[in-house]
Amino acid sequence: MSIRAPVGRLRQIALVAVCAPTLYGPLIRAQQSTAQDQPRPTFRTEANYIRVDVYATARDGMPVTDLNREDFELLEDRVPQAIDQFFPIEIRTANAPVTRSDPRTPEDSRQAATEPRARVFVLFLDVLHVDGIASQRIATPLTNAIRRLIGPDDLIAIVDPHTPTRAITFTRQIDTVESALRRAWGARDRDDLIDDVERRYAQCYPGLPRKPDERVAPDLGIAQEMILRRREDQTFDALEELITYLRDTREERKAVITITNGWRVYGPNQTLTRAIDDQLPSAPRAGFDPRTGKLSSDPLVTNQSGSACDSDRLRLAQLDHTQRYRQMLDSANRANVSFYPVDPRGIVVFDDDIVPVAGVGQNPTISPVEDNRRLGERHTALRTMAESTDGVAVLDTNNFAPALQRMTADLTSYYLLGYYSTGKLDGRFHAITVRVKRPGVQIRARRGYLAANTVTTPPLPAAESAISAAAETRAVSNALATLSAVGKEPSVFVQAAFGWSAPDTPAVWTVVELPRATSSVDWSKGGEADVLLIDPTGNTAGSSRVTLAPAGGGVRAVISPRALVPGSYEVRVRARGVGAAATANESIRVTVPSVADGAGVMFFRRGPTTGNKEVPTADLRFRRSDTLRLLIPASPAMAAGSARLLDRTGKELAVRVTVMPSQEPDGSKWLSGQAALAPLAPGDYLIEIVDTTNGAQRRTLTAFRVVP
Repeated sequence: MSIRAPVGRLRQIALVAVCAPTLYGPLIRAQQSTAQDQPRPTFRTEANYIRVDVYATARDGMPVTDLNREDFELLEDRVPQAIDQFFPIEIRTANAPVTRSDPRTPEDSRQAATEPRARVFVLFLDVLHVDGIASQRIATPLTNAIRRLIGPDDLIAIVDPHTPTRAITFTRQIDTVESALRRAWGARDRDDLIDDVERRYAQCYPGLPRKPDERVAPDLGIAQEMILRRREDQTFDALEELITYLRDTREERKAVITITNGWRVYGPNQTLTRAIDDQLPSAPRAGFDPRTGKLSSDPLVTNQSGSACDSDRLRLAQLDHTQRYRQMLDSANRANVSFYPVDPRGIVVFDDDIVPVAGVGQNPTISPVEDNRRLGERHTALRTMAESTDGVAVLDTNNFAPALQRMTADLTSYYLLGYYSTGKLDGRFHAITVRVKRPGVQIRARRGYLAANTVTTPPLPAAESAISAAAETRAVSNALATLSAVGKEPSVFVQAAFGWSAPDTPAVWTVVELPRATSSVDWSKGGEADVLLIDPTGNTAGSSRVTLAPAGGGVRAVISPRALVPGSYEVRVRARGVGAAATANESIRVTVPSVADGAGVMFFRRGPTTGNKEVPTADLRFRRSDTLRLLIPASPAMAAGSARLLDRTGKELAVRVTVMPSQEPDGSKWLSGQAALAPLAPGDYLIEIVDTTNGAQRRTLTAFRVVP
């Protein structure tokens, strides 16, 4: 068995270090010279107050537990900082019962993860790059370690490349983690292609001889190469979104235990664009789309069944993930995210079978030299990931139990430092350097933080001003978090809001919108969608059915139960295209407040793509040619206030937003905010609406994205 650790200052780190804290949550106790436990430390939350977790190890990799405040030197952007708080934390591994409540919704989960005392871990199951047998091989060592060592304060989430960040939920329940690991979740080596796009590639490039005298198909291996490149692209998309989500969730270190065979980190491959039957691939032609009145390259419009395949082939051939991979790991460093990749295959001699995975037709065999090169590429990618983010890569071991046991050594103790930054709240990244004066001690700590922006507010007392700045930063981050999944095209778009269709009649409005890109369901003839409202107990509180037109824009559905108790509800949408067997399933959460207020927002767009007609939308991406309108449910006593457009840092922009009361044909009352987006560059923005109810003000921040 060998555990590949980072070079240089990270050489001593044992991977399982992070896996252990994640999986083996410890009881956190401040280390003292006496036997008595001290009260848990209290952590400040001012905008300029920075917390740093520091891990100290000796040259043999064992933790150093007897350092004092005076042993540390802390610098920000090379400027020395005074250490205000110093807490030695000792981790006790024990079978501690879970006494704290488990988060029930993604929103509760995100709030729980902000607690500095709770350690946050993500178990990333790379289903696209792990074999089914390997996923079962790693299950028992991981579940045994979790069952034996998890602690009461730790939070862990399980995600895969298809998990939208809005659905990430952390848990303290061991059974949830265990059940997910027990199933054969790896899909890399499946004989059947379960993804519609992959099946389309196989149909376009079957890889079989087409003429009697042909021995080798002209498209030999093209579909397979496209499938493998697309899978790596999907995984990197998911990792980038996960890093952004964790960055906005909390300052402290986040550990991502990544179960994967690794990646080849593809570069351009011009042989993928070779001619087939003397025909080179070409970009899709444009045609007139009667649905939008615009030119479109959609194959459904141009009647070119192969054009989408050719377009994808050209795009995938130009993939260059080398720079993207470096940038992704750099983003992880800035977000204080550490990766701990584990290759579940154990000791491997060959990276692939004689006939590679994702085989289509007569796929080429792989020579031992080529196979060894691919294996080296995957292991290099995993070592680079660990080394670049202060993690450790576990490779080449068939005995996972001792490896997982050793993982606890790195984080059996650490130190929490806090300081008031002398830097500016300028929205920029500030580098942190931690040094230790004792010889022979190696240090790992967060490399920096992204400062908040100064918010223009009337002068406040010092303490109140700090609290206000921190609250503003959290409010802006929480609003922007709703955009975390925008870059990943869902099966259908869904948006929901709660309000009152009459003074005593509650209602949940839902907008369902078909995706713009090709999906697993054929929407060319439209379809139907069932909308279900699931109450906090899991029962169906109401339902509705809507017809989805193939033209652009969303469709509104309304559910009006007789009564709704306060709580968090789930809106489930199950949509099916006309004549299609497959269904698209999406869900979203909506809150029914305990007071007579509404919750949620409804969006509308108007512009050239809608024939200059206003249509409801659940897609939060808008173009500069659009006019955006949003509706906020209004209570009977609500009065309109003011509205502003803000950039992603919370700074007001000189773009006019109009706000006024609005009443819909069904009798429901709303506050309407509207803005023309022409002055805006591509990026993320927020609309702030302040209303007044019975003399009290309420502020609503809503995020949206402007795309090219």
